Amino acid sequence: MNTTKTIPLTLIALFAFAANSVFCRLALNSEQVPPLDFTVIRLISASLVLAVIIVLQNKIKLTQMTNYGSYAGALYLFIYAAGFSYAYVSLGTATGALILFACVQFTMLFKAWLNGSRMGLQEHIGVLLSVAGFVYFVLPELEKPSLVGCILMAIAGVAWGFYSIVGSKSKQPLYDTASNFLRLMPISLLGLAFILVNSGLSITPMGWVYTIASGALASGVGYATWYLVLPNLAPSIAAVCQLSVPIWAAAGGILLVNEPIDMHLAISTTVILGGILLVILAKAKR
Repeated sequence: MNTTKTIPLTLIALFAFAANSVFCRLALNSEQVPPLDFTVIRLISASLVLAVIIVLQNKIKLTQMTNYGSYAGALYLFIYAAGFSYAYVSLGTATGALILFACVQFTMLFKAWLNGSRMGLQEHIGVLLSVAGFVYFVLPELEKPSLVGCILMAIAGVAWGFYSIVGSKSKQPLYDTASNFLRLMPISLLGLAFILVNSGLSITPMGWVYTIASGALASGVGYATWYLVLPNLAPSIAAVCQLSVPIWAAAGGILLVNEPIDMHLAISTTVILGGILLVILAKAKR
């Protein structure tokens, strides 16, 4: 793929990642969609879109999808999706995105360290800076109702980090991703049945729009686009690109959800992402 295609497709994928946070906040705002309903509909709609993409490619049959992906990957995907939805009940758009992507990077760095990867001085400084920024960010939340949201989003970030690790050696990322989503269809349908039996789908018309947009577009098409361009990006560039997602999510929160950005969040974002950037750049030099 040439650069003229890689750059715009990369931007589309990054916007999709940020849009997931924005759509979730819009859906949960004013209780337009309960978090369980959002999780279930998002997973189902993403699965259907990815299945359609596979069918349109006409390279393999859906019955062959069990040859791809893994149950471990599907489990991490489910934990991420559930934690993500319930966390945004009490978190702002930018706050949630910052916690999510910081924990993704922390998880991957920790796993690399366990595997024997040793860090230089710049990497140590970057990690310490990011951890200090994260502690500075979380401390004021300890006495707020949003503490539970912070914990849930951190769990979602760790799960997404492990999901990325599981798929890092994938030779067919699109098929593996589609397979992981399809493996979640039984539990998603059970969740849907539980909702229908107990309370029914209590979703407003705009709630449906936000939820399906999050699943079908931001998740289904967004993940497919990201894995299309990923082979054309150096790992360090891909990691740096992902660090921009909280910034885009913050902009979406300001424009669409009317969320203010205070100085505490701005400082935390700068310190955390700056520290992670130092680590990534040091690895790129190697």
